[in-house]
Amino acid sequence: MADRPGVVRLIPRYGCSVSSFETVEHRDGRVGELLQRRRLHLVLWIILIEGILVLFDVVPWWTVLLFAALAFAAYVIAGRGNSNAVVREVTWIAAVSQLVVVLVPVLAVLLTTLAVIALVLVAVGVLVLLLFDRR
Repeated sequence: MADRPGVVRLIPRYGCSVSSFETVEHRDGRVGELLQRRRLHLVLWIILIEGILVLFDVVPWWTVLLFAALAFAAYVIAGRGNSNAVVREVTWIAAVSQLVVVLVPVLAVLLTTLAVIALVLVAVGVLVLLLFDRR
C-alpha cells in the first residue's frame, strides 16, 4: 500500500500507537470560550434590563425594533460564518437578546388582556353568587 505515490506508511515509534487517533481541536481563545459558556446568562440579563426599560417607556419600542433588525443583519452577514469566536458570539448574543426584547411589549399586552379577562370572569362569578343569595 505504501508503494503508491502520496501514501505514507505509519510506523509506531517511541511508544506511540498508530491505532489511537486524537482529534486536534481548534481553540477559540479565552474570551470566545467565556462568551460561549455564558451567552444564555448574558442574553437573559440583557432581556431583563432592556425589557424593563421598554415597559416603562424609557426606550421607545421602535428603537428596539430597529436595533433588533440591525443586530440580526449583523449576525447573518458578519457573525454566523466568522472564524473569530468573539465576533460570532457577540453578534449572536446581540441578535437573540434584541429579537426577544421586541416581543416584550407584545407579551405585556397579551398578559394584560388575560388578566383583564380573568378579572371579569371573577367579577361575573361573584355577581352570580350575590344574585343567587337568598337571604
